[in-house]
Amino acid sequence: MRLSMKYRVLIEQDEDGVFVAQVPALPGCVTQGTTRPEALANAREAIAAYLESLEKRDEPIPPPIVEEIIEV
Repeated sequence: MRLSMKYRVLIEQDEDGVFVAQVPALPGCVTQGTTRPEALANAREAIAAYLESLEKRDEPIPPPIVEEIIEV
């Protein structure tokens, strides 16, 4: 059983208005949606499928990216 992990998702709107979601800690884990919420929901599914695939192949699970926000 996998513990809950948090991954940063970058969402950008492309020239056609589609929202593209990428997960930097998981190379190749990219999805999209017609709205930001849809792209985010699709990203959750893509992350789960990506991690499940790694587990089935007994490959290591990449750690989530940890970031700090510094105010200056």
